[in-house]
Amino acid sequence: MLKQLDLDKIAAGLTPWLRSKYPQAEEVRVENLERPSLGMSNETALFDLVRREGGREHRERLVARIMPTDRLVFPEYDLARQYRIMQCLAKTDVPVPAVRWFEEDASVLGAPFYIMEAVEGQAPSDVPPYHSPVGMCYELSEEERARLWWAGIETLARIHLVDWRAVGLDFLGAPSNPREAMERELAVWLDYFEWARDEEPQPILEAGAAWLREHLPTPARMTLCWGDARLPNMLFRNLEVVAVLDWEMAFIGDPIADVAWWLFLDWNHSDGYSIPRLPGFPGREETLARYEELTGFRVENLHYYEVFGAFRFGAIMAKVAQIMREAGLPMPSEDFASNNPCTHRLADLLGLPRPGQGG
Repeated sequence: MLKQLDLDKIAAGLTPWLRSKYPQAEEVRVENLERPSLGMSNETALFDLVRREGGREHRERLVARIMPTDRLVFPEYDLARQYRIMQCLAKTDVPVPAVRWFEEDASVLGAPFYIMEAVEGQAPSDVPPYHSPVGMCYELSEEERARLWWAGIETLARIHLVDWRAVGLDFLGAPSNPREAMERELAVWLDYFEWARDEEPQPILEAGAAWLREHLPTPARMTLCWGDARLPNMLFRNLEVVAVLDWEMAFIGDPIADVAWWLFLDWNHSDGYSIPRLPGFPGREETLARYEELTGFRVENLHYYEVFGAFRFGAIMAKVAQIMREAGLPMPSEDFASNNPCTHRLADLLGLPRPGQGG
């Protein structure tokens, strides 16, 4: 993860690199460099690019997304893939930040990175969860919360309606049929679980893996899937989505997997933290009906994908717990890797006792 002390090094690396992008400029400077928030995925730095050309000063706000090199939550970080996804989506009605440059040479900043334009907006909070009695969503009226939610769902529908082949997203994989697409995606997450786990027993996640293998459905369609579909990965301005962020988990597959992930993460931001949902946010059935209306897709196999979502996030939490332990950070409990809101939800969905409850 980025450290505050690294910011000077980032500025020192970025300045000559950016100067090479504007050889005609008399001066190029990096100012107001800052790290926006904590995170354990791509490292992010915001900065002002200031350049002087023809005696006039030009200033713009940009973002550097840098590949992490320490305490990895995922075994691979394909920044070039994320960059290409946003390039392709710039041709669609899905709002994404405009990307400028990709740099694979790790000598510039210590790792590959890409630069995109900053988008003015606000994202619902991950920590504390957006249903907390504090922050952006709490400050909205009930009517405004509904508008925020529906704007997110409408944007999710736009993603699923993208003609992914036409805009060049077939590099994500072009499965021959929807069943093959989800076989591939399930295999990705089963492999991830084996990579992420340590020696601690994981009976609920193991049961989930077995259930997912046994019950894999044959979907009706395959579309572009965002992979990490949730409110905190959207920037809003005036209750409208102005940018969809974090495409590292994108895949071609059943769009209902995204719908289930959205619902699961909303559950996690409320019941998962033992806090009530804020009033005004539409409920599950309203959301599913609106999604079907927007896309023309029938929501099928939702239970399967809710199990899949809880399994995916549970595997991620197992890795995060491992990282926290290795870093000496305080843990909610000694068995947090296997006993957390994700494994609780997964156990409920599978009809099994929650961890710690016995048989």
